[in-house]
Amino acid sequence: MAQAGDPPDTPGTRPGRLKVYLGAAPGVGKTYRMLDEGWRRALRGTDVVVALAECHHRPHTEEMLDGLEVVPRARRAHPAGDSAELDLDAVRARRPEVALIDELAHTNAPGAAHPKRWQDVEELLAAGIDVITTVNIQHLESLNDVVEKITGVPQRETVPDEVVRRAHQIELVDMAPEALRRRMAHGNIFAPEKIDAALSHYFRVGNLTALRELALLWVAERVDETLQRYRAEHGIGGVWETRERVVVALTGGPEGETLIRRAARIAARSSGGDLLAVHVARSDGLAGASPAALAGQRRLVESMGGSYHTVVGEHVPAALLAFARAENATQLVVGVSRRGRLRRLADARGVGETVVGHSGDIDVHMVTHERAGRGRSRPLPGSGLSPARRLGGPVAGLLLPVLLTLLLRRQAVADALSLNLTSEALLFLAAVVGVACIGGVVSALLASVTASLLLNYYFIPPAGRFTIAEANNVLALLVFALVAVTVAAVVDRSLRLGRSAAHATAEAETLSSLAGGILRGEQAVPVLLERTRQTFGMDSAELRPREREPVHGPAAADGAPAPAVTRVPIGEDDELVLHGRALPATERRVLTAFAAHLTAAVERARLAEAAAEIEPVRAADRMRTALLAAVSHDLRTPLAGGWAAISSLRSRDVDFSAEDKEELLATAEESMIKLSRLVDNLLDMSRIQAGALTLHLQPTALAEVLPQALDSLPDTPASGVRVQDVEAVPCVLADPPLLERVVANLVANATRHSPAGRPVTVAASTLAARVELRIVDRGPGIRPADRERAFAPFQRLGDTDNTTGLGLGLALSRGLTEAMGGTLVPEETPGGGLTMVLSLPAAPSPAADGPV
Repeated sequence: MAQAGDPPDTPGTRPGRLKVYLGAAPGVGKTYRMLDEGWRRALRGTDVVVALAECHHRPHTEEMLDGLEVVPRARRAHPAGDSAELDLDAVRARRPEVALIDELAHTNAPGAAHPKRWQDVEELLAAGIDVITTVNIQHLESLNDVVEKITGVPQRETVPDEVVRRAHQIELVDMAPEALRRRMAHGNIFAPEKIDAALSHYFRVGNLTALRELALLWVAERVDETLQRYRAEHGIGGVWETRERVVVALTGGPEGETLIRRAARIAARSSGGDLLAVHVARSDGLAGASPAALAGQRRLVESMGGSYHTVVGEHVPAALLAFARAENATQLVVGVSRRGRLRRLADARGVGETVVGHSGDIDVHMVTHERAGRGRSRPLPGSGLSPARRLGGPVAGLLLPVLLTLLLRRQAVADALSLNLTSEALLFLAAVVGVACIGGVVSALLASVTASLLLNYYFIPPAGRFTIAEANNVLALLVFALVAVTVAAVVDRSLRLGRSAAHATAEAETLSSLAGGILRGEQAVPVLLERTRQTFGMDSAELRPREREPVHGPAAADGAPAPAVTRVPIGEDDELVLHGRALPATERRVLTAFAAHLTAAVERARLAEAAAEIEPVRAADRMRTALLAAVSHDLRTPLAGGWAAISSLRSRDVDFSAEDKEELLATAEESMIKLSRLVDNLLDMSRIQAGALTLHLQPTALAEVLPQALDSLPDTPASGVRVQDVEAVPCVLADPPLLERVVANLVANATRHSPAGRPVTVAASTLAARVELRIVDRGPGIRPADRERAFAPFQRLGDTDNTTGLGLGLALSRGLTEAMGGTLVPEETPGGGLTMVLSLPAAPSPAADGPV
């Protein structure tokens, strides 16, 4: 397709380029956009012709044809009538640079060169002619059945997806459903006599929204294909993720906000990316996060649309990776270690390096920050011994005293320092303390023995022998050994106390997180079960009735160990069952707290169920109270009228004429009819409330029920109701007398609110396996906030005359409809008014009821 800056091409020297304007529904403006582009190209000097444009008598679209060359259509006669089709031969003979051809999926009339218009377009493309065309999403072959399920309308004209996918350019013509319905109501799409039917059937908001989503998703998929082709053409390797699930690891340190924002940017780069923040509450010495800092980081994550999680784990890298894999994460964001150089020397592999080494197919981002390498912001309560320290401690216990001995034995050092025995013993003591800090008490004992032997052999006279000449040197050596062992024990104890304090801190963090979730309203049993599963890194967590006999966990395949099963009692009859890793005793204490909250949640759920069982009784009481209050007034009018008429007829004081007697009898009869209708409504409403309504469902034709319903409304003139398409829909599965009453109530309500000269429209249509009857009025309508209130018993929205009835019409209509398996939903009538949509299941066809 010719574009600005492209070299001029002569038709026939290259295949033509196809541009498609894709729309979600008729009327979004595809033809207008096609003609507008034709104008723009013609103004740039391109040879453009209108090979075929379907304007559908739309004035604004027809105006776009003025000034453009239009190829006359070919007239073809066929049994169904004459038609004007694309004249393929005339376009080929004219050989323009660009041909505008509307409705790509159109089926040609018999006698054409090809059965489908898209085949005509392909022939023009092969001849080197660029084509601009239009198509609706419902005409794509792959979406044809999906559109039929949504709209209930089969699409007989389709085009293969591949034809549209091969287009050089696809442009989506988008319009919001509400805007499209306004265009329809203003007469910019269809003729006035077709507007109501179109708005009530195909152009409903739900249909248009679903079609719009299909169009957007299909175009998005096409964009992704274009991106992949671009990468292939330019030799770009690797993977460009277009949808991410990003997990950010938080320690509660000052770098947390930096990591969260970086992770949010990564997630935002793809459509629909998810952000998950996780904090590992651990008990091996690195727990010490500030609850206030974590709370602030939680708020930041949630403000960015992410979710916050807390898990318990002895080993932070393993817990992080287990959480990321369980959540199907694609990327993991970890901060660069805050440990100083000395701590990195003692333990080279930190959390980030370990995560990178075991991440597998999860991408890991090591994000630097201002606190990286500067040490922790406050002293740690103590660290447990990592595998590297457990191995390095004994090695240091052997090597450090030896290296110190070699250093002190050098003549140059000895002359420079002029150390005596006391100074040399203190240096060895410092070495023992250092070993204790690295490897604990066992390594310190080994270092003290090594240092004592070296000190005795090389530095206590007589040198070179293990004998000691002076008694005070014996005392010095014994004190040295005792001090070394004592210091090592103190260091080891501080480590153990630090681990205990860290574990307590981890438990406190976890319980604080749980309490915070409860304060935020996360009290439902499923929510607490999911939090329990995530917190303890389990495969599943469920609530079961307590099993009195011991039950073995599920066996694993291929001889692998079966997942551990942890059971915790919940109340008297239930238990919490966790599948996954075996929990140590320290974590079981925290699990007990979770179980206590679950117990309370289960009890609350049971109390809520009990309250729900009581609520119908309360509702019935309220109904009876309202009924008594309403009956005292609303039944008085027909009773008074009938009583007055009959009393007058029985009176002997007045000699009534025949006409007067007839009028009095008519008044009495009308009063009795109103009274009977009110009593029937009240009885039916109480049957619905009590669940005692008897139904006789059978195939029922709307064409038979509707006249009977209209005849039962003597106050409604026939000219006040316009009926459409009721004979074209299949039978519904309903109770005929009840359906008649529902329709009568809805039509009476619509005519009561419709202005004079604006008849009520009753139209029928099919949607999948259901039939919809739409009662459309042009009255004031009901505000969206009040629509559900209109279905409450004894409710008369907008009525100022309390003599118009009990307000049971809509409530009774919805109750009877739902009892028959249908729905009754109010919608806004475009242009003003209210549309009541009565939907009922279609009756099965006789062909489906054959022998089994």
